[in-house]
Amino acid sequence: MQINHGGSDDEAKLIARSLKQDSDAFGQLVDRYATVIVNLAYRMVGDRTEAEDLAQETFVAAFKALPRFRAESKFSTWLYRIAANKCKDWLRAKRPGQGGQDVDVDEVLDAGVAAEERTPERLLSQQQVAEQLDRAIQRLPPLYREAFVLKHVEGLSYEEMQEIVGVNADTLKMRVYKGRLQLSRELAELKEA
Repeated sequence: MQINHGGSDDEAKLIARSLKQDSDAFGQLVDRYATVIVNLAYRMVGDRTEAEDLAQETFVAAFKALPRFRAESKFSTWLYRIAANKCKDWLRAKRPGQGGQDVDVDEVLDAGVAAEERTPERLLSQQQVAEQLDRAIQRLPPLYREAFVLKHVEGLSYEEMQEIVGVNADTLKMRVYKGRLQLSRELAELKEA
């Protein structure tokens, strides 16, 4: 999900005002990015309430760290990095030690997009597939989950992911690949059952 809310000049002005303790300006930045940060956190931790709490923690941390924001990367990338770190911390604290026939993960991801028939049965089936995929994503090891979510759910490039995670693109590609492989196996087992 590429974020392009308003011009970068407008965003720079809001950041400058926020640095002067203008809570209204920072509130506008929060409004711009709240949905994507909550969605990222939800995909990472699998719990809507926790995701909302983590998003709130992200914005509090961002406000406190704003004087250190140097605009070397986009503001949205900087927020993603803070949110991803908050999620990783939560996962480490709450879920320590998480460490067949293949199914094409792209087919499953695209299943909800295909609009061949809009029958109640088809919509229910698509919803069930989406729920199974969400549960399978939650079972991925945190590093694979983070890379998979940033790439396939948020739609970020490997370059953007590299800025957020602080890991080189080749490592991220391997994490995405291994995450896809594990998802394929799990979804194949579900298909057989």
